[in-house]
Amino acid sequence: MSTKSPEPEVPVRRIDRILAFTALGLAAASIICFFAIIIGTAVGMQQEDFGTGAWPFIAAIPYWGLPAAFVMIIVLLAMSFIRKGRAASRP
Repeated sequence: MSTKSPEPEVPVRRIDRILAFTALGLAAASIICFFAIIIGTAVGMQQEDFGTGAWPFIAAIPYWGLPAAFVMIIVLLAMSFIRKGRAASRP
């Protein structure tokens, strides 16, 4: 038997979903691009080859995407704590 939690139920807002899925997508894309660079290096690509074509863009995704995803997760956690704190303080 489950009992109802004493905390009030807080609905999930649209901005929370957007932040969560964007952070997940950025982190996943960053990891995939990171492995693409590792595989490219393992098959014998030279340093000069990574400066042409789509490789500069592929290399920039982990460089900027992982920190941006981390910041989004921290913002999402802060927003969640604030929202739950406000909901708990309401009579």
